[in-house]
Amino acid sequence: MLRTLRNAWKVKEIRKKLIFTFLMLVVIRIGSEIPVPGVKTDFFANFFASQENNAFGFFNAMTGGSFSSMSVLALSITPYITSSIIMQLLTIAIPKLEEMQREGEDGRKKIAEYTRYLTVGLALIESAAMAVGFGGQGLLVEYSVWSVLVAVATMTAGSAFLMWIGERITENGVGNGISIVLLFNIVSSLPTDVNTIYNVFLSGKNIGATVTIAILILAVLVAMVAFVVLLQDGERRIPVQYSKKMVGRKLVGGQSSHIPLKVNTAGVIPVIFASSIMSFPVVISQFFPVDYSTVGGHILMALNSSSWFRPEMPWYSIGLVIYLVLIVLFAYFYTSITFNPLEVANNMKKSGGFIPGIRPGKPTSEYLDKILNYLVFIGAVGLIIVSIIPIMISGLFSVGQLSFLGTSLIIIVSVTLETIKSIESQMVVRNYKGFLAD
Repeated sequence: MLRTLRNAWKVKEIRKKLIFTFLMLVVIRIGSEIPVPGVKTDFFANFFASQENNAFGFFNAMTGGSFSSMSVLALSITPYITSSIIMQLLTIAIPKLEEMQREGEDGRKKIAEYTRYLTVGLALIESAAMAVGFGGQGLLVEYSVWSVLVAVATMTAGSAFLMWIGERITENGVGNGISIVLLFNIVSSLPTDVNTIYNVFLSGKNIGATVTIAILILAVLVAMVAFVVLLQDGERRIPVQYSKKMVGRKLVGGQSSHIPLKVNTAGVIPVIFASSIMSFPVVISQFFPVDYSTVGGHILMALNSSSWFRPEMPWYSIGLVIYLVLIVLFAYFYTSITFNPLEVANNMKKSGGFIPGIRPGKPTSEYLDKILNYLVFIGAVGLIIVSIIPIMISGLFSVGQLSFLGTSLIIIVSVTLETIKSIESQMVVRNYKGFLAD
């Protein structure tokens, strides 16, 4: 990776893109320090400290801490991510959108425009819920209609501004801009996480114990990163053979190819969906007084991931079972709407392709479906392992939310690999252009 960056820096065009990306990230960091007018910037920091749950923990990590400090970028790009997922689902459900997507570049631009509108709408709803729900509890210095409107407008504008920066990075920088903004937000929380780990595991220990614990922590981190890399890059290649046919007086075809089926076909989406569903009742409960000694209070505690693996209250870990089931279900659901074995089999048949040993048509579709179900299950188990480890550490050692583990680690690894591949592809294109120019 370092060698790729070093080689890319030597290329003038790519160097300009890297500098542009860096400057945009600096702008984001500056925006993360500008508070929303009329709010108490330490409200959510104190609120988190006084609560027995971390329902907002992952959301705060995705905003790079901007949420807990109530900066103008408090919502970050989460409304855009949510709207993108919603539009992707609607494209499958609504034939007109599906047809628009198949129209090519013009159709995709139209869908991107709808996604922007939906992003602004979601940002308005989220900011209004925060300003109204928490405004009377101390979030706003003066709880009035004007202060609510100012807070809503500021946070909505901040989210739209981040979306614009992400799109500019995609056009003029390197990699996918939205993904890079998300990665930068998560990585910016690393110093706080390192300090937390030091205070919990290393502070006050003698030199021998400190070195031993530090080596164990590093070994666990390296093992998790290696596992996530394998999970993200792992794929099953289905061989495809194309039959020869006469075109005019020439015999063409006969090539060999393959269908790459990724092990983690759904990416991080199942974990995000499952976490959102589990935390939704907990987040809503923050707007109202809740008696945790009642049945409803116990249910909310069971749905909260910070209650799992707690030795003093093991019965709340029943919520973990629901969480794991949701991850598996969403892995199959998301894969089913993004990969259609029957469509792939029909396209192969039309182009004269076949899988060796498998008849074209329905048998090919059934074969692909069988392989896909097997891979989805393996990918879901991998996601479960990665997502459970930080929850287990948090429950057993009362560490709190660590932003660089679990779902965040998958995002960090996948975006880093995606960006490096994007830089490498730009270097390859430049080399081809240079060769043709010569």
